[in-house]
Parts: sequence; C-alpha cells; structure tokens
Amino acid sequence: MTGFDSHGMLLGMILLIPLLGAVLVGMASRWPNLRETGSVLAALALTFAVWSLLPGALAGERPELALFEILPNVPFAFKAEPLGLLFAALASLLWVVSTIYSMGYMRGNNEAHQTRFFMLFAVALFAAMGVAFSANLLTLFIFYEVLTVSTYPLVTHKGDEGSMRAGRVYFGILIGASIGLFLPAIIWTYVLTGTLDFVPGGILEGHLAGPAVGLMLGLYVYGAAKAAVMPLHRWLPAAMVAPTPVSALLHAVAVVKAGVFTIVKIIIYVFGVDFLFATPSSGWLVPVAAFTVIMASLIALRQTNLKRLLAYSTISQLSYIVLATAILAPLSQVGAALHIAAHGFGKITLFFAAGSIYTASKKTDITQMNGIGLRMPLTMGAFAIGALSMIGVPPMAGFVSKWYMLGGALQTENYLAIGTIILSTVLNAAYFLPILYRAFFLAENVAPPREHGEANWPIRLALGTTALLTIAFFVFNGPVVDLEMQLVETLP
Repeated sequence: MTGFDSHGMLLGMILLIPLLGAVLVGMASRWPNLRETGSVLAALALTFAVWSLLPGALAGERPELALFEILPNVPFAFKAEPLGLLFAALASLLWVVSTIYSMGYMRGNNEAHQTRFFMLFAVALFAAMGVAFSANLLTLFIFYEVLTVSTYPLVTHKGDEGSMRAGRVYFGILIGASIGLFLPAIIWTYVLTGTLDFVPGGILEGHLAGPAVGLMLGLYVYGAAKAAVMPLHRWLPAAMVAPTPVSALLHAVAVVKAGVFTIVKIIIYVFGVDFLFATPSSGWLVPVAAFTVIMASLIALRQTNLKRLLAYSTISQLSYIVLATAILAPLSQVGAALHIAAHGFGKITLFFAAGSIYTASKKTDITQMNGIGLRMPLTMGAFAIGALSMIGVPPMAGFVSKWYMLGGALQTENYLAIGTIILSTVLNAAYFLPILYRAFFLAENVAPPREHGEANWPIRLALGTTALLTIAFFVFNGPVVDLEMQLVETLP
C-alpha cells in the first residue's frame, strides 16, 4: 500500500484538522470567545470531513493513505474501513457537542487553565482519528499512546493531590499495559507473519496454533487496557476526579472507545473470527467479559457518588462490546459496532447531566438528589433518556445494539452471553431507576434547600442535543447497520 488514492488527501486533512485546531486555540488564549469559537469551528470541520467519507463507504469505497515505511512491509498508513469510520464519525460528532458543553462548564465553574484544556482536547481527537483510521497495528499503537499522553494532563487538570494521585493510576495502568503487553503482542505478530496489516479474516491463521492463540489474545485484550476489562479497570473510576467534560471525553468520545475499538478490530482483522472460533484456547474471553459486565454492575449498585456510578456503568457497558465480539457471530459483530455508537450517545448524555447538576447545584452525591427533577427538568429528563438507553429500553439507542447482541448469542446458542445480557439489564435498572425515582418523586432533603434552576445555555444545548441523538439512533440506525454488514460480509 503506497501513495494516495482519490480520497487519500481527505484522510490527511482529517488528521491535520484537530492539530490545527489546537494551534489556533493556543494562539487565541488571550481572547476566550475567539478561542472557543476556534474550538467549535475545528470540531465542525472535522465532523464535515469525516462524515463526507460515509457516502463513498456505503458504496464500497475504502480510501487509503500511506506516508512512509516504518519497518519492512509496515508503512505509516491509514485506511477508512467500516469499523474505523463508525468510530471516527461518532468521535467527531461528539467533539462538537462536547466543545459547546465545555464552554458552559469551564466558565460556569471558573475552571483554571482553560486554554490548555481546549488544546489537549483537540490533540486527543487527533489521536482518536489516528486510531480509527490506522491501517496496521504499529500505526494504531503510535496513536494509542498519543491518546494516553494527551489525556493525562486532562485527568490531572485540577492539579491537587487527589488529581495527581489519580493521574498516576491512570497513566501507570494504561502505559504499563500497552508497553508490557500490547507492544510484545505486536512484535510477536510481526515475527510470525512479517506483516501488521489489518486484513479481513486475519493474518495469524497458519502461523499460530493451540494454547499460544489464547496467550496472544490475552496480550492484546489486556494490553488494550483502555477497554477496562477487569482487573485492568481501576484507572477509569480513578479518573473521575477530572472535570466532567474530561469524563465525557474518557467515557464517550475517545478513550474507552479506542480501547474496545482496538479489541474488536484485532479480533476481526488480526486473528479472524473463524480462526478464533475454531481455537479452544480463545474461549476464555466470553466468561471474562461476562464477569466484567456483571461485577461492574454489582459495584455500581453500591456507589453513592454519581460520577463513580457512571464509571462502573461504563466498565460494564464496554465489556458488552467485548462480549458481543467474542460471541463470534455475524449479528453480534454488528451489535458490538452499534453499541460503540449507542453507548457513546447515552453515556455522554449521562455525564453531561452530572456536570449540569454540579454546575447548578454543586451536588455530586445521589442521596442529595431528591426532588432535583423538579428544579432541573431538562437535565433530569435527559438523564432519564441516557439511563433508559443503558438499560436497553426502546425507543432508545441501547435497545438496538442489545437486540443484535442477543441475536448473535442466540445464533451460536451461547447461553452464558444470553444470561449475562439479561441479568446485567436487570442490574442496570436496579442502579439507574432509583436515581430517577429520587429526582422526580421524593421531596428535597437538603435544609435549607439551595435555590437553583438549570445550568447555563451551552450546557443545556449540548445536553439536549445528545439526548435527542440517543433517541434518533433508535430510528435512524440503518446506514450504520448497512456499513457494518459490509464488514461482516467481507469475512471468510
């Protein structure tokens, strides 16, 4: 793969736009209105560029861009294939609403270092685009590490002792796993195959067999620790000390999605679904993912801090995606891709709502939220939409992805997966519905009550937009299904 195809330049522009946005933000640091306008314009430009690839992708086009060779037969290269395009389209769209939300949150809470925040947010989106469009494992690994490095200062944004301690956990686990597990797996793959390209059907069949397949899979799954498969999950709740827009970036826009996207892409394009299905030593992934789904849900039940509850909910929801991919059925592969989008819309809505509550009332504990739905009906209405989507109630986005996951589990008669999805749905309801009951049906329990209404308009605008997207995806998911079906149909 060398040179440019007809749309190769567009892939290059997609990578450059966030970097140019970061530069513009830095140059406008003395003028907050100009700085934030530049952030929004960069996000809109990126969204336009990424989404302009969709019509061609639906018609079967796969734009490529190769810049230079890193190793023999391993170029620094990019390709727009269905799974990566879905991730990039989601991240770019959510960058727009996250930027608008961040304007209201950062100003509403008088946060320090706002220019640095918006610059690093843009760099993180640059890294996410690189991960999404990587044409091989080494290119993906480079951008995967850039994403970790660029988000570390965002996690430690407040600069206090608690933030720095959480940052060490965040950085230590993610870098340690990628250097100690992910990179050795990449080297092992290159030694065996002589290539690191992402190829439908995989590249490892005929080069690896027996228990070594399960070991290689373990290196990749736990090396991609951003997916937060237990026990490498502690970085995610630790990172909740960061401002809420950072939590949204971590949970919905870029970081955790990069983790599960990496695992899904490796299973499909490096191992190959049929090869894994025929290898007994890879069977451990379904029970491990199922354990993470259930255990994280049980831990969420015990949380009283809203953001920590949402963090453990994310750990559970991410392993839905791993579980669906590990089922190794066509419908579940589509379900895994759909859940990347469905979880993104629903979870960012929940975090936006948590930040709206904090901005308006300074409340962070669930026990403080009695009656808050009457003071903040838009915020808690949006929270209800996000919560119902996590549970999987129609007409919310989460219902669609769970439907495909269950379909795949039924195809393969995987009763562990079926039971896990059903039980976790009950547990999701058990920790989300009591919050809604408190908000709308119990009287305030803070004396004297704090007088407040909704948060400022940028927060309300972003929150309302993501809530509507959560519902809209239930109705208008056809193009995503068609795109991911193209991927499934290319597999042997």
